Amino acid sequence: MNAPAGLTIRPYAGEKDLGEIVRLLNAEYAADGIQARRSVEGETAWYAHRSEQFDAARDVVLAELGGAVVGVAGQDWVDTRDGQFREYRLWGAVDPVHHRRGIGTALLADNERRARGLAAAQFPERPVAVASFAADGRPAARLLDLAGYTATRWFFDMVRPTLEDLGEPDGLPAGLELRPVTSDQHLTIWRANREAFRDHWGGSDESEEQMQRILDEPDTDTDLWLIAWDGDQVAGGVWNAIYAVANEELGLRRGWLDSVFTRRAWRRRGLARALIGQSLVLLRDRGMTSAALGVDGDNPTGALGLYEAAGFKIHECYTAFRKPMEIDR
Repeated sequence: MNAPAGLTIRPYAGEKDLGEIVRLLNAEYAADGIQARRSVEGETAWYAHRSEQFDAARDVVLAELGGAVVGVAGQDWVDTRDGQFREYRLWGAVDPVHHRRGIGTALLADNERRARGLAAAQFPERPVAVASFAADGRPAARLLDLAGYTATRWFFDMVRPTLEDLGEPDGLPAGLELRPVTSDQHLTIWRANREAFRDHWGGSDESEEQMQRILDEPDTDTDLWLIAWDGDQVAGGVWNAIYAVANEELGLRRGWLDSVFTRRAWRRRGLARALIGQSLVLLRDRGMTSAALGVDGDNPTGALGLYEAAGFKIHECYTAFRKPMEIDR
């Protein structure tokens, strides 16, 4: 489908664009029936930090038609942990009023063009690919399929619909203890979290800039984090969060177990189960009535079964897509 006449795609122009970006993302979430919402404050924290892997001035564009912003697209990149690819991860949103006019196709093509140029400039030693992520059955998934992307992995959002039936949570394994999170611990906790996921699928930005994006988000409250220590070593933890804007707009009182992690040396001892149970109690005591988390369907540590045993049920399915990309070498 050809893009409508007069469509222009321009670079991100700074914080003045964030209101429109949030409007587009939230409109698409609503149209797709996705229980998520963004805030300008949260996006401001994300975009303010430049890293090698994401720089909004380089990596984000907006589409305009007749003087109105009708779409947004962006990307970042990661080296996959299996050593196979440097992935340029693409995302985008189109105002639902302008769906089925070729705008999404045009933004995807522009995203791929910019990814190809960045890859050519970086000239990585490993093969390169473009990748994306979409909720099953939604327009973005169909767009990626038509553009030649292949499904490579499946993920779930899981919800525990009530927190009224919680029993007494398990205690931590012997020798471990919870400590209040203080600012001098942030880097140690961040590095432990990133290390814990190095045997998982995909890749991530492990930079301190990425850590600071998370810490600067207005909904990040480290008083909700449960971090288990073994002496001066972080054994594992759960980064819990409550997203006030999303809860208000969706009429929910939902907490999120945003990152559940256990470092390899402390696995198979019941630590994650204990931390999940204690997280649910913590969220209930903060007034939440349900809890949610995201999980890789093929998580190598058996997380899906662990979450099901804790009362979580699959709520939404997502697919990770990938398409190899050729660059001049």
